[in-house]
Amino acid sequence: MCDEQDLFGRQLPLTNGPANSRVRPAIVTIGRRRRCQRCQQWLLPTDCLPNQAWYCRQCLQLGRLTSHHKLYTIPEPNRFAPVAAPILTWLGKLSPMQGTAATGILDLVRQQRHQLLWAVTGAGKTEIVYPALAWALAQHWRVAWVSPRVDVCLELAPRLQQAFCHVPQALLHGKQTRPYHYRQLTLCTTHQLLRFQSAFDWIIVDEVDAFPLATSPLLQTAIATAQKPTGSHLYLTATPGEQLQRQVRQKKLAVTYLPLRYHGVLLPQIEVRLIWRWRERLTKGRLAPRLIRQLQDYRQRGQRFLLFVPHVLDLKPVAQALQRAGVTGGITVHAADGERAAKVQAMRDRTIPFLITTTILERGVTFPDIAVVVLGGDDAVFSTAALVQIAGRVGRHQDFPTGEVTVYCHSQSRRVRLAQRMIAQLNRQGKRLGGRRQ
Repeated sequence: MCDEQDLFGRQLPLTNGPANSRVRPAIVTIGRRRRCQRCQQWLLPTDCLPNQAWYCRQCLQLGRLTSHHKLYTIPEPNRFAPVAAPILTWLGKLSPMQGTAATGILDLVRQQRHQLLWAVTGAGKTEIVYPALAWALAQHWRVAWVSPRVDVCLELAPRLQQAFCHVPQALLHGKQTRPYHYRQLTLCTTHQLLRFQSAFDWIIVDEVDAFPLATSPLLQTAIATAQKPTGSHLYLTATPGEQLQRQVRQKKLAVTYLPLRYHGVLLPQIEVRLIWRWRERLTKGRLAPRLIRQLQDYRQRGQRFLLFVPHVLDLKPVAQALQRAGVTGGITVHAADGERAAKVQAMRDRTIPFLITTTILERGVTFPDIAVVVLGGDDAVFSTAALVQIAGRVGRHQDFPTGEVTVYCHSQSRRVRLAQRMIAQLNRQGKRLGGRRQ
């Protein structure tokens, strides 16, 4: 028997639950089809076990759910202890432009409207949300701050803990080993929302355009299911896709714009350098001389950097080629790397000089005084949004507001040109607001 607080606004498969919980079948039959009640996705005709039980493969990573299970839940009561004052313990100060954006978001939250904060990378989106979040918590709202990326959650957790140190918080993700606790503020990956039902008064979705959320009906359903019918959500991104922009045009989504970083320096522009047959060269254990010279120069100057490659299979040969060229000290990281969190933290702690990475670090991470190099920038894996986000890793800190972004490719593809054009357009808007060049 689980504690009743574990079921507040949650939907869990149990053999037995508290007397005041609501119970419903995990899999329901509608006509000739079957639907999962946890993730609201349809089962395939082949999703049948040898014991004739039906199961949902869509949310299998949260534990197998079959037609033999029942889901237990207790409607969200918002049963939180009063929070000690002040709720917001962040000691920083918003710039005038950030303050204007923060006021706009707060006004829309009070109206319980769905909204989008469209702000350039490094604009300080997290801090801009703080006043509205403090207001929501003061109203005894239950709030979720979610992201499709574990790295974003891990970076946000200590920041939110420091900014709202009197507010009980929960951090939930697939590799979390700590037991679940009922908290007023929950920070989690979007997958974890599948465990909730009508729980949150406000959901803040960080990096809403990031993979896999942007292309996953399951995760988009998870947000809608976890949000109360009376609740609202806030999307955060620097590169909204066409669907979000369409919702803005159709007035389904209120929008707050911020085209300039908090320190007032414009975004770094992408410099393209053409190299021929770099993959063919890599199969022989070598990289383009001009790339090697650039990275050797970085190491000699003590310039820390991120080197992005298109695919996981590129990591090892690129690392070996750099080793042979005397560019040493860095390590590789990718999404399925069991030591991923520790490696990213080592980069934050400045114990390593560079990371060779896939697009897993294209967003949601901040390293002061960093340069960025992209190898194979014309590969299809590097979308326009991804390239803009990657460029946005540079110059994020007020003490280091400038830096280099270099993309090596066979040809300047349409995606690369569009990324340069998007950065130029944002910089024109930022310049009108008083932004200054690097």
